[in-house]
Amino acid sequence: MHPILKLVLQRLALGCLLLVAASALIFAGTMILPGDVAQSILGQSATPQALANLRAELGLDVPPVQRYFDWLGGVLHGDLGTSLTNRLDIADTMGKRLGNTLFLAFWAAIISVPLAIFLGLLAVRYEGRWPDKLISGVTLASISIPEFLIGYVLIYFIAVKLRMFTTVAMINDGMSLGEKLNAIALPVIVLTLVVLAHMMRMTRAAILNVMQSAYIETAELKGLSSFKVIARHAFPNAIAPIVNVVMLNLAYLVVGVVVVEVVFVYPGMGQYLVDHVAKRDVPVVQACGLVFAAVYICLNMIADIVSILSNPRLRHPK
Repeated sequence: MHPILKLVLQRLALGCLLLVAASALIFAGTMILPGDVAQSILGQSATPQALANLRAELGLDVPPVQRYFDWLGGVLHGDLGTSLTNRLDIADTMGKRLGNTLFLAFWAAIISVPLAIFLGLLAVRYEGRWPDKLISGVTLASISIPEFLIGYVLIYFIAVKLRMFTTVAMINDGMSLGEKLNAIALPVIVLTLVVLAHMMRMTRAAILNVMQSAYIETAELKGLSSFKVIARHAFPNAIAPIVNVVMLNLAYLVVGVVVVEVVFVYPGMGQYLVDHVAKRDVPVVQACGLVFAAVYICLNMIADIVSILSNPRLRHPK
């Protein structure tokens, strides 16, 4: 077997094992939560017999280990269970919400990733000078402010005062692409500001590290301009750490949008999770946690594989 294929298969196998371990932790975490699901559904006035009947109907009288394997088997067959509050199929309901979250994350990534790389290259080109200091200062300030605060500030000044965008990011199938983009403009700006700083600073650090190499000095002695040295020689050799940080931030765009979706009342996975946590809808919480874990693990696995393929030292560790 080819060494690269073997490494890729090893990473895939480790990713699957990690996902199974994450599913066990998610299931165990929801099981040890205080309170009684049946009691929260029926209310405090429910009789003991009614509570016992509902627990039997929901399968809560089955041992936890058996319930976990039943749940995991259903997940492997595409069955995420049924919501306790509305009795709807979770997979069908979640599919729409996941599509909305991916739509929001896609447009945030389209803006933030190229902009972060460009600003990182620009900061390296003018290292120690005012453009570098300005970019680093602004990005450091944006990463230090909580997302919800940035969101409320943008809502007040841009949506309320300037009346440029809507305060609530509600979208539906009947809206055109332009209407959807107008609705998600503010949450996209918030997500871009949050992930831009981290990606830019890591891009800058990775390229500056490569700039200390001997072949960079050789390229400079040949008379190449600073921009050509950075773009043709430094950036391609710094791609592995840059890909890692980009994938981590893409994972955040999908997994970490809970706060942003709640602030802008966006109908995505984060809002869906928060709504059902308040209702103590355990199957929905488990399904959302598993989907978030799967997205995070898959994107990290892709970053690991790309790093291996782009770095000869990782492809041939011996």
